[in-house]
Amino acid sequence: MALNNNNQEAAKSREQFKKEQTVKEGTKRNRRIRVRLIPIWLRIIIVAVLISLSAIAGAAFGYGVVGDGDAKDIFKKSTWTHIKDLVENE
Repeated sequence: MALNNNNQEAAKSREQFKKEQTVKEGTKRNRRIRVRLIPIWLRIIIVAVLISLSAIAGAAFGYGVVGDGDAKDIFKKSTWTHIKDLVENE
């Protein structure tokens, strides 16, 4: 029974807190200014770099480990023209 009373008191205090907050917000506008640690433009650049790195790592793993080739060959143009020819001829 005591636990139920504590829950009721907590609910009442939450309701009172919400009412007090709406009264405070109505009289004066207290808005928090959000300061971003990393700007949005920098986040976009970071995501683009991470996507590029993961694509390079995936190609190196796929060509070097799964394909039994040399992982450094993914940076050669001849490798990509060979892959392109294989895909187009099938």
